[in-house]
Formats: sequence, C-alpha cells, structure tokens
Amino acid sequence: MVAQNIFFGILAAVVVVSALRMVTTKNIVHAALYLVAVLAGLGALYVLLTAEFVATTQVLVYIGAVMVLFLFGIMLTKAPLGDMMQMTGKQWPIAALVALLLGGVTVYALLDRFGSDRLVMDGPVYKTADVSDEVFSTYIIPFEAVSVLLLAALIGAIVLARKD
Repeated sequence: MVAQNIFFGILAAVVVVSALRMVTTKNIVHAALYLVAVLAGLGALYVLLTAEFVATTQVLVYIGAVMVLFLFGIMLTKAPLGDMMQMTGKQWPIAALVALLLGGVTVYALLDRFGSDRLVMDGPVYKTADVSDEVFSTYIIPFEAVSVLLLAALIGAIVLARKD
C-alpha cells in the first residue's frame, strides 16, 4: 500500500507539472506534447486504480487518436511553431483569480458533501472482460456510430485543409 501511495504521488506530480507547462508554454507543439504527458500520467493513474480497461481506452483513444488529430490540425493549419511574444492577454490576473475562486468553490462543495464519508470497499468488482463484453454486445451500435462520426470528422478536416 505504501508503494502505491508513493507512485501515486510521483504520477500526480508529473500530471500537475505537465498540465501547468501545457498552459504556460509559448510553443503550440510543446503544449501538445505536454498534453500527451498529462494523458499518459492519467492512464498510469488508472492502472494504479486497477481500471485497466479505462487505462487502455485512455491510451488508445486520447493519446493514440485525439493527439494525432490535434497534431494533424496544428500541422495542416500552419499554426506558428516557434515562440510567440504575446500569447497571454492583459486580463490574465483576473482569469487566474477566477480560476482560484472556482477551484475553491469546487473543493468546498466536495468537502461539504463528502468530507467525512468513507470509501466503500466491499462493492462489486468489474473486470475488463465484463466491461468489454458489455460494450461490444449491448452498446455496439452507439460504439460504431461514434467511430463513423470520428472518421467523418477526420475526412472533413483533411478536405477543408487541402489546397485546391
């Protein structure tokens, strides 16, 4: 249990530092790579929580598909790849204050609702095979509809970005 806590702390620190660097970097490609680090850290946290299916989905869908789509979008739109001098607006202190207030309200609401509750450990345990059987039997139509929608969006982005 102690090793799990240590790994959780390390992974949480990596996720927080990568998330902060993602929103503060001036290079858009570096921001995308920091987002990959955040998503990979979250996938590793899911493994620590013994949610292997969610971790696999995190890696395949978000890192494998969405990040490739982001990088294609960055490259196809010819976004500036170097450092930009003026990336932050003049209202960033107000935005930081609003973000801190919103975070404080969220923490207060969570502590107010769940502050002294204990986590129930004797509930049902679902294995990856159970989740995949449910997805590929009961929810196969929505699953395929989402895959066709993502394919159509990718084809649309390529058609819009190409030169005539």
